[in-house]
Order: sequence, then structure tokens, then C-alpha cells
Amino acid sequence: MSTSLHHRAIEHLGARIVAGELPAGHVMLAEHLEDELKVSRSVVREAVRVLQSLGLVETIKRVGIRVLPASRWNPFDPLVIRWRLAGEGRGAQLRSLAELRTAVEPVAAELAAGNAPDELRSQLVEISHAMREAGVAGDVPRFLELDIQFHSLLLTGSGNEMFANMVGQVAETLTGRTVHGLMPDHPRASALQWHVDVAEAIAAGDGVAAREASNKIMRETIADMEPSWKDQPRVFVPVQSR
Repeated sequence: MSTSLHHRAIEHLGARIVAGELPAGHVMLAEHLEDELKVSRSVVREAVRVLQSLGLVETIKRVGIRVLPASRWNPFDPLVIRWRLAGEGRGAQLRSLAELRTAVEPVAAELAAGNAPDELRSQLVEISHAMREAGVAGDVPRFLELDIQFHSLLLTGSGNEMFANMVGQVAETLTGRTVHGLMPDHPRASALQWHVDVAEAIAAGDGVAAREASNKIMRETIADMEPSWKDQPRVFVPVQSR
């Protein structure tokens, strides 16, 4: 199976579903998708399998492939996040991610100060200073690369495997903000310094200072992005009865 054809089918269908072009309840037939995408049945089958794992569709015998409502999607999957950031619901997605990060990253920073291996502490300090240099220079691609590394190390350094599994979501958030022009070419000096403060507090084993500096980063992030989600509706997921 061609990997490129497989990815193209997933991207084509997933992006259309998340954008609302294929609304909840819409039914697709595998043979129609073969003709539309100009791919084999095996490619369609594998693409649908992936979309099922994301909660975007379900297959119903003798009916077809039915699109599911947003409340059934996996909001933590990086693909779903990327598609949402590319659509009209970008603001709402950014809000959800920013609120999640605000709840998690300061705690992860505090845990990293107590648990991170020495090598990781040194890496964080080195990256934070490199981030400041890239930010001052306006080197956006380099800054994005370092920003993703910094926050990934922060989450994994906590020693909490559930926090560590948020690395993909954070990477998509930072990438999406950059791609869609929501990150300044020259980040504020205060934000650059707070990243250094987080890293140095973790290196020194000062959990309180690490948490406080991380909180400052997230508060400023929310303040900067808040206009993008003004008047965007929230998603209230129904509680499933057991």
C-alpha cells in the first residue's frame, strides 16, 4: 500500500469531516470513496480504520461509513488538533489547548524540579537560552523547533507518563499557532526570560519557582490568544452512562 495515498486519503476525509463539509450523520460508501480519491479499496479501508480510531466515523453493515458528531472525536489526537486548527473552529481549539496546558504544565514543571534526570535539566537550560537567542533574532523556524523541544522535555521530565503523552498535542499547538500567524516573529522579552526561569528553577530543584514561572508563561499565552476565541462556543460532551 502506498503510504502517500494512505495519508492523502486520511487527510482529505479527516479535514473535511472536522471542517463540517461532511456533517455528522452523513453516510459514505467505500466504492464512492475509491472513485473520488482514485485509490484502491485497501487504501480506503485503512483510511477508514484510522478515522474510526479517532472517533470521526463508524462503519455500519449494509449502510456504509457514517460521520460521527464532534462529541465522539478524540480531542487529544494530534491529527484532530491539526485539522481543527486549520478550520473555522481554530479559536475554540486554541482555548481548549491553552486551558489544558495551563492546568498541566506548571504542575509538570514542579514535578520536573523534583524528578528530572540531571541530563534533562541541563538540556532544558541549554534550550531555554537558545530559545532566547532565536527569539531576539526573529528566527521563527528555529524558535518553533526549540519551543517544541523545551515543552516536550518539560512534560517528560515530570516523570508522569500521562503528562509525557501530551507532547504531540503541545507540538501541534505550537506549530499551529506559528503556521496560522498567531505567534510574533519576536516573542516578548518577558516570555523568553520566563522560559529561562523555568529551566533554571528545574535545574536547581526549586519546584515552587518552576511552577510560578510556568504559570506566568501560560497566563501570558492565554492573554495573547484570547481575542482569537472571543464568542467561540464551547463543546459540552455528554456524560456516557455506564
